[in-house]
Amino acid sequence: MATKVFVPRLGEGVDEVTVTKWLKQEGDSIKELEPLLEVNTDKVDTEIPAPATGVVLKIIAQEGQVGKVGELLAIIGVAGEEVDSNQLSVERATPTAVSSQPSEQSVINDRPQTAEREIGFISPVVAKIAAEHGVNLSQITGTGLNGRITKNDVLSFVEGKSASRITNYESRNTQSVIRNQEPMLGDQLIKHTPIRKSIAEHMVMSKHTSPHVLTVMEADMSKVAKHRSANKSLFERDGVNLTFTAYFMSAIVAGLKHYPIVNSSWSDEGILVRKNINLGMAVSLGEDGLIVPVIKNADNLSLLAMARAINDLANRARSKKLQPDDVKGGTFTLTNHGTSGSLFAFPVINQPQTGILGIGAMQKRVVVIDDAIAIRPMVYMSFVFDHRILDGASADWFLAKVKETLENWS
Repeated sequence: MATKVFVPRLGEGVDEVTVTKWLKQEGDSIKELEPLLEVNTDKVDTEIPAPATGVVLKIIAQEGQVGKVGELLAIIGVAGEEVDSNQLSVERATPTAVSSQPSEQSVINDRPQTAEREIGFISPVVAKIAAEHGVNLSQITGTGLNGRITKNDVLSFVEGKSASRITNYESRNTQSVIRNQEPMLGDQLIKHTPIRKSIAEHMVMSKHTSPHVLTVMEADMSKVAKHRSANKSLFERDGVNLTFTAYFMSAIVAGLKHYPIVNSSWSDEGILVRKNINLGMAVSLGEDGLIVPVIKNADNLSLLAMARAINDLANRARSKKLQPDDVKGGTFTLTNHGTSGSLFAFPVINQPQTGILGIGAMQKRVVVIDDAIAIRPMVYMSFVFDHRILDGASADWFLAKVKETLENWS
């Protein structure tokens, strides 16, 4: 019995994907929920699992091809089964009405369409976890956006299972990418990846959209470093790695609360001040570029919750487990370029936001405190802002509040 694999809907407003890599080729055997291919949308790489066990009979969409939601990607069946023209004639399906021929099972949203309750989009991670625990997803009420079933919903449904098991499951499936390069005999053309193209377009658009202005301040991180040393082991007991990023994010929240105009966007009608504080954080993907997942409602998070959210998003970004919704809705962005040794930089604003804060490498430097020479862990903070919205004074007030919050941490 042949199974058709269609482009799934990966999030609200996501209507198309780019096929970046087939993990299986025609003739290869594959198990249900085993990764079949990788697709990219809005800089997010997502693995699409196989909806059935069998053999890849036909690959329809080639690497680099753009496919709209509901379009046919591949056909899975049994070894030796032939794919006829009738099977290829149904080139498009919809999440609510999937066309099916006799003796075939049409699949979309990473799962078979059955007579059970409609459960909507299920992410690859949720599908894998559910399969591992033998969970029938139709019995779970989702708490995510538009009733989507989340990882935590599955976890809550499984009695006697701990969150650490789910975390360990994802860690086991994290794959590292190793690039082997042959010796160069001359000029080499490195073809653009979808992520690199997206970054280029977004950066050029940003520089053409906003008049960028840079202001820099230096912060004494002594109290933050002391607090982190005293609490790092306590956070580890809760499975959380307490990084300096959590402190910077919390300090940004303090600055945005005092100066809400920084948490805004420009429009022709006026300045739109955002109610929610959704903080983006730039995560390096190595040679593949970077991505900016977003911590929603960051102003409601404690330091522990902030650190946990940072750990989660960073890990999922590097292991290609992010969903399109994870990179949407940001109102301000942090980029910690100091992790590579940079002292200060001139980041590009993540449109349509008003500003972006760059954090340089923390170094012990000689400073003067109360007319005395002292050695302190210091860090440069580079704030780039949209001069249409902020003037030099208002930008400095915000950055000074971030500095004050860090230097008086308790």
